[in-house]
Amino acid sequence: MSVIQVGLVDQTGKIKDVLLQAAAAALNIQVNRDLSQFWNVQASVTYLPSASRIPAGVWPVFLVKSLPPGEGGFHLDKHNQPYAKVIATPDSDDWTIDASHETLEMLVDPYGNRLQNSTSIEIDGKKIEDGTGEFAYLVEACDPCEADSYSYAIQGIAVSDFLTPHFYDPVKTPGTRYSFTGAIQAPRQILPGGYISWVNQEQGEMQQLLWVDPSKPPFIQDLEPAPKGMSLRVWVDNVMYKKYEKATVRSPKGEPLSTSVTKRHAAKRETLERIAVARAKYYSEASH
Repeated sequence: MSVIQVGLVDQTGKIKDVLLQAAAAALNIQVNRDLSQFWNVQASVTYLPSASRIPAGVWPVFLVKSLPPGEGGFHLDKHNQPYAKVIATPDSDDWTIDASHETLEMLVDPYGNRLQNSTSIEIDGKKIEDGTGEFAYLVEACDPCEADSYSYAIQGIAVSDFLTPHFYDPVKTPGTRYSFTGAIQAPRQILPGGYISWVNQEQGEMQQLLWVDPSKPPFIQDLEPAPKGMSLRVWVDNVMYKKYEKATVRSPKGEPLSTSVTKRHAAKRETLERIAVARAKYYSEASH
């Protein structure tokens, strides 16, 4: 199996190189240590220092200042190869969760049309329950658990939680992980701040369950058919960005990272940086 190469590249010119390098390293660990335990993916993530050079075979994740109206984060180029765009600013490090989100979903479903059949879901009052039907769920590995509060840290970099394939199991079984962190505790559970999309094969329609505003009850909405030639994920991302003005919607409607958590992540990175400087000094002195 070939190794997929993903490159993190800053088009804003505003993000510090140290943070970019740390984020790429953390994403590489997440992909190789965490994601590969559950999904049949072999990949590497590297930091690309120049936005004017994208090496052959690399799927880029661009950090951008903004996105055009109606354009989501996931894309296919003119040769139908995947790439992603993530809004990033120097004022907040939360973009690393978005970069993780887009990278993981791009690796699990590179072309944005992967469907997985499983039991349907419905809303009874304010509660999400299994239905009696069958849906073809769009495999978006982070959407049901995308709120900031479900993220976890790798070397001081916040990354997104993600589904395991057991998310689509018919029933809950003891000792099974439905998301990497364990925040999702049963098949088809949607956490506050998340959402899920599917094809209702009986009605022939694309639908979504949205709980992107945890202060309000979840609801189900119908989507228009995806334009001909556009992948389902590109279509869903565009719809979500148009409605919530973000490629991934966890920030405006989800529960943001607390200041204490953000400071703890930053402190961790500062400690690692001091260690890196001390180790470089040791090896420099040892070579003389």
